[in-house]
Amino acid sequence: MRVIYKKCLGLTLVSGLLLLALFHTWSPWTNSGVDIRQRQASPIKKLLEGKIQDSISGNHDIAYHIKEDVASRLAQNTCVCLADETFQLPFTNLLFPRVWAHNLNLAFLESHPDPEGVRRHRAQEYSSFQRRSYNPADVLIVAEANSPLQYPTQGVEVRALKTIIIPGLGLKGDARSSYLVHLTATLGTFAVAAAVDGVSVKGEGEMHMILSSPLLSALNRQLQFVTYTNTVFHPKTADTVQFATEGHQSFFTIKIGHRTIPNLYNSGYQTEYNISALVTIATKTFLRYDKLKDLIDSIRQYYPTVTIVIADDNEHPQPVTGPHIERYIMPFGKGWFAGRNLAVSQVTTKYVLWVDDDFIFTANTKLEKMVDILEKTTLDLVGGAVREVTGYTSTYRHTISVEEGGEEGDCLHIRNGYHHVIEGFPKCVVADAVINFFMGRTDKVRQVGFNPRLARQAHLEFFIDALGSLHIGSCSDVIVSHASKIVLPWSKTDSQKAYDKFRYSSSVAGGNLHNEIFYFRNRFKCMTSQ
Repeated sequence: MRVIYKKCLGLTLVSGLLLLALFHTWSPWTNSGVDIRQRQASPIKKLLEGKIQDSISGNHDIAYHIKEDVASRLAQNTCVCLADETFQLPFTNLLFPRVWAHNLNLAFLESHPDPEGVRRHRAQEYSSFQRRSYNPADVLIVAEANSPLQYPTQGVEVRALKTIIIPGLGLKGDARSSYLVHLTATLGTFAVAAAVDGVSVKGEGEMHMILSSPLLSALNRQLQFVTYTNTVFHPKTADTVQFATEGHQSFFTIKIGHRTIPNLYNSGYQTEYNISALVTIATKTFLRYDKLKDLIDSIRQYYPTVTIVIADDNEHPQPVTGPHIERYIMPFGKGWFAGRNLAVSQVTTKYVLWVDDDFIFTANTKLEKMVDILEKTTLDLVGGAVREVTGYTSTYRHTISVEEGGEEGDCLHIRNGYHHVIEGFPKCVVADAVINFFMGRTDKVRQVGFNPRLARQAHLEFFIDALGSLHIGSCSDVIVSHASKIVLPWSKTDSQKAYDKFRYSSSVAGGNLHNEIFYFRNRFKCMTSQ
C-alpha cells in the first residue's frame, strides 16, 4: 500500500511539472523586458549614412556648372522672415497685396521673464517629439548597383510643389561606347541643378528625362545633380519613379507632402515633474453628483491645484464648485463618448488623465509614475489599475488584432493579456487596450477621438479605433480605488434607479448600434473575444 501511495505521489508531481511546463510554453506573455525608450540614432542608421556619403562623393574631380534657375528652387534649410518692401501708396494693398512678417523670436522672447529657460525647454520638447515621431522606414537607403542601377529604395521626400535633388542615383557597368538612363515620374518633373560637360540631357522640365554620355564617370557625376519637382499638389502621397537603362529597370518612391508640424506644450522648464502644469484630469458625470464630490475631494487631498474638467449631461445640473474646476454642461443624456470628446477638447496640458466619476484617489494613485513612463518611452497612452472594495485589483489588459477576411470584411480578435514587459519599468507592459483609468498625450487622444454615437456603454471601441495609431501601455503600480457598487435594491435612491435605467438598459437598438459600428464603420464581418 505504501509503494502504491509513493507511485501515485510521484505521478502527481511529474504531472504537475508537465502542466507547468506546458503553461509556460503556451503562455503568450513573457517576463523579458523590451526597450521602448525614446531613441533616434542607431548604428545601422550611421552605417547607412556613411554608405550614402560614399556613393555621392565619387567623381568629385569632374567639373560641373551650376544652373541657377533650377538650383535656386532647392531647399536651403535657412528660412528667414522678410516682409515685402514696397512704397505705401493709396490702394496699394488692394492692387498688390503685401506679404507681412512677424518675428516670433523677438515678439515672444523679448517679453518673457526667462527667455533662455523657455528656449531650452522648447528645444527639449522638440527633441522628444523627434524621437517619438522617428520612423526607421523614413531613413534614406540606397541600393548599390547590383542591377547595374543604383538608386534610393526609401527615405526620399519632397514637400508639396517643391524641388529636391534625388540622392544616390548611379550606374555601374562594363566598358561600352555610350551609356544611357531614363527617369519617368507621374506627379512631378525632372531637371538638373548643374550641367556636366559631355553629358546629353533631354526632357528637362518634363515627366520623362533621358541622360546619356560616352563617359560613365561623367554620367554618374550628372546623376548627382538630378532634381525632382512635385507638380501635382497633395498633402500626403507618393510618386513612383522608374529608373531604367538598357535591359534593366527599377522603381523607387518619393514621398510627397507637408511636414508634420510639432505640437509642443509649454509646461515650464523644471527638473521635477510639475503635475499641475503637465496633467489635466477629465471625467464625465451623470446622475452621480455624490460620487463626483467624493472623487473631487480625493483628488484635492493629493493634487490640490490640478485642473479638473467635467462634462455634465444631467437634466437638472447641480452646483459643482471649487478652485481649478471647469464644468461644461451638455444636452440631457447626450452620452458617454460625447462627454469624453467634450472634456478632452478643453484640455490645454500635455497630458490628460481620464477617470470615471465614481473613482477615488488614494496614496497609490501616483500620477508622477504615469508621467515618467510617458516622458521616457514612445508610449502615447498608459493605463493604471482599479481596486474594488473587495480588494481585487484589475488592470484589464487586452491585445487586439485584425485578420484580413476578403470581400465580406475582416475579423476582429480580442484577447486577455499583453505583448511584453517594458524594460526599465518592471510593473508596466505593452498592450492594445487598458482599463478605464488612463493617462494619454492630449493631442494623440484627440487624434483618435470617441464615437459620440456610443452613448451608454462603450470602452473597447476607442482602443479599436486607436489600433495602429496609439502606442499603449499599462502599469499595475498606479492604482485608483472604485467606489462601492454594492447597494441593496430596496435602499436605492431615485437617482441611482434612474442611473441604472440609463446605464444598464439592454435595448435592441443599442445592440444593433454596436453591430452596425463594427460591421459598417470598421468593416468587420466577425469578432472573437476572450
